[in-house]
Amino acid sequence: MAKIIIKGGKTLNGEVKISGAKNAVLPIMSATLLCPGKFTIYNVPDLRDTRTMMQLLEITGAKTSFENGTVWVDTNNVNNPEAPYDLVKTMRASFYVLGPLISRFGKVQVSLPGGCAWGPRPVDYHLKGLEKLGANLDLEGGNILAEADELIGCDIHFEFPSVGATGNLAMAAVRAKGITRLFNCAKEPEITQLCEFLNIMGANIKGIGTDSLVIEGVKELNHADITVIPDRIEAGTFLMAGALNGEIKINNVIPLHLEKVTNKLIETGCQITINDDSISITPPENLKSVDMTTAVFPGFPTDLQAQWVALMSLSDSSSIVTDIVYHDRFSHIPELARLGANIKVEKNTAFIRGVDQLVGAPVMSTDIRASAALFIAALAAKGETEISRIYHIDRGYEKIEQKFLGLGADIRRVS
Repeated sequence: MAKIIIKGGKTLNGEVKISGAKNAVLPIMSATLLCPGKFTIYNVPDLRDTRTMMQLLEITGAKTSFENGTVWVDTNNVNNPEAPYDLVKTMRASFYVLGPLISRFGKVQVSLPGGCAWGPRPVDYHLKGLEKLGANLDLEGGNILAEADELIGCDIHFEFPSVGATGNLAMAAVRAKGITRLFNCAKEPEITQLCEFLNIMGANIKGIGTDSLVIEGVKELNHADITVIPDRIEAGTFLMAGALNGEIKINNVIPLHLEKVTNKLIETGCQITINDDSISITPPENLKSVDMTTAVFPGFPTDLQAQWVALMSLSDSSSIVTDIVYHDRFSHIPELARLGANIKVEKNTAFIRGVDQLVGAPVMSTDIRASAALFIAALAAKGETEISRIYHIDRGYEKIEQKFLGLGADIRRVS
């Protein structure tokens, strides 16, 4: 099994181009199932997850191809509204096909999702919303079976602004009869782009970018093309690596999507320069300890919590990190401790006492973002760190070792 070996302590310097957003392209690819047609999606990152989604689309009967950051999807012959366990277990985002397939075919069979090993992420919001739209649901052999002669618009109030449920139910509702109103919606940029894509396809969604969506069902949709937004989580990861290791400029970003992150980095003493589509960071001599609490957008992203913990492990004092989005997302803590970090966890809060030095050691990736935290820590650590189970990092970061090599890191992948 492949591993990443990092010799830490190298000063990073240079520029890096941020790839398209994984969390935007996966629901967009799912949305192509809503109607027959040929779709072109630009700025697509070459990741395990995007390849998995292509496989899933092909199982439904679609044809897909990928070259140089562009994905082509032909959904004219889609005839199998099913998402099997073998694929869904590897990627929770596979569940996004639930809404489009029941909208198009009136029935769908989707395995309950798997994916990262941390914490419960229930699909109750998705299922309760579909029932309100008129679907009949059964659970059989670990599969969700959903059927509806016709979906009917209704009001749906989310207890929590779930990104996945907002996207899934928006896709289900675009062809429902009448008007659907979704309240307490997720406002993440990736959901905003999904809704914009649906409107390009002919949907009628109002309130995009707010916590209340009004969706008037349409009879027909059409094919469309789109360019995926930059990945704000990859961008934040590189900024935090720069906060510890050197001057980095990230290109192809939307700074507004990273406002909470850059503000926090400024609090640590980093110098931040923001241009229209780039951000530069210069680390301070002494990294200040800064408390952080995750929140739904526009708050600090839970997908950057692990990286922030790694950053704070080398700060000048003590800090507290609380994750209110996912309460059990701390599998990176024991691995950071192997590098010498001083962190204690109580429920959904990490208490971090900064140390002067981390020291390289064998560590293990446990999920996508935990892997990124280990990269950040290893790049700053003294000596050599060996990171195993790196298939996690390949799910969410395109060519990450090549990008860090371009910044001057001593990093290599070995079998």
